[in-house]
Amino acid sequence: MDSNALNTSTLGRSQVRNKVLRNTYNLLALSMLPTAAGAWIGMKMHFAGMFAGSPIMGPLLMLGVMIGLMFAIQRQRNSSLGVALLLGFTFVMGLMLSVTLERTLRFSNGGTLIAMAAGGTAIIFFGMSTLAATIKRDLSGMGQFLFVGTLLLIAASIANLFFQLPMLHLALTVITCGLFSAWLLFDLNRIINGGETSYVSATLAVYLDLYNIFVSLLQLLSIFGGERD
Repeated sequence: MDSNALNTSTLGRSQVRNKVLRNTYNLLALSMLPTAAGAWIGMKMHFAGMFAGSPIMGPLLMLGVMIGLMFAIQRQRNSSLGVALLLGFTFVMGLMLSVTLERTLRFSNGGTLIAMAAGGTAIIFFGMSTLAATIKRDLSGMGQFLFVGTLLLIAASIANLFFQLPMLHLALTVITCGLFSAWLLFDLNRIINGGETSYVSATLAVYLDLYNIFVSLLQLLSIFGGERD
């Protein structure tokens, strides 16, 4: 392959990476709208009541719905249907988020806690975005460790639905924040290095990272900084 062909090939890959990254950020911003709508509707309809009546089966049912939607999104990741499914998924995640928001707003400083969690999530996102763009080497080797860690986290979280241990919940919340911060770095680095060619899949991954970081930060702030009247 001559130098001109090599330069053309490199330019083509660079254009694809930039397009995926740009579309990912655009779709990520758009996904916040159905998330906010789902959270607002969830609080208006007192969606948290579903979990109060069934503290184990409710979360497990929603987990099944979310996993099903994620599989559907991945199957349609290269079509406009995938975008629609993703936006529907973020609406469902908004409904789930309403449970945590409603609990937080019971504190007298609940609004402040939510703003602090959003600010903390934004700082982590900016930091990981900068780090992902700065690191030149491929971080794909992290994927296996992060995947195993996530499976263990899910298993422990499901177990704690039955045991309801406060200290275990606290530990899992801290682990969630750290684990998904690492996932965010991994996913952004993969997009920047051209390891992900579908902006739908890329948006789904980054959205889940940010969602879990925000929720875990909000729970930690509520535990240590929540104020009762």
